[in-house]
Amino acid sequence: MTQELWDLRKSILDGRYDDALVIVDELELMSRKSYIRNIRSFLIRLIIPLIKNQVEQTLTNSWVASIKGWIL
Repeated sequence: MTQELWDLRKSILDGRYDDALVIVDELELMSRKSYIRNIRSFLIRLIIPLIKNQVEQTLTNSWVASIKGWIL
């Protein structure tokens, strides 16, 4: 991402605003993908213990601690 920011700065300073807007769009897309990856990771960490709980019908202390950590 550092290279993209450098290219963005150079494009703006050189007056190549169309190029700068393309870079901004690419950075926005990268940000969205990162956000989606974070949500996916969180859901996986949440769903796997829930499935395990449904099968075993028990909650472990670590799972309870994890839930409390997410809520706070």
